[in-house]
Amino acid sequence: MIRIIALGKIKEKYLEEGIKDYLKRINKYHRIEIIELKDDVDILKEEKQILKYLDKEGYNILMDINAEQLSSVDIAHLTSQKLMKYGNINIIIGGSNGVTDIIKNKVDQRISFGLITMPHGLFRLVLLEQIYRAFKINNNESYHK
Repeated sequence: MIRIIALGKIKEKYLEEGIKDYLKRINKYHRIEIIELKDDVDILKEEKQILKYLDKEGYNILMDINAEQLSSVDIAHLTSQKLMKYGNINIIIGGSNGVTDIIKNKVDQRISFGLITMPHGLFRLVLLEQIYRAFKINNNESYHK
């Protein structure tokens, strides 16, 4: 199972539709779900919510703007390896104020999609697209480049 643990709800209809589309596409390859947590100005409250979903037996990834950047092929390899080894991958998207050091220290890996800033809903859509792309790459299926 792949779980995306995200703070906040999607408000824009066009993003909601894109997210639903990619969830449907990914589910043809692997089970995936999004867990939406309540965003809060207090990151300690967000921390408590996130900690409930970190999987001790699964592989936990934090999306972190200051972390290592991976290519789509790297993400495909990572997805394949970690699902095979751990069975579950949890991907955490922190709130607008970031996450606590406790969260940063509890995850197995931190990755970045670059130094740009984007709205959380759009980032969630981009993340889903990259997960879908990873399955296409891993299955040697064509997908636009």
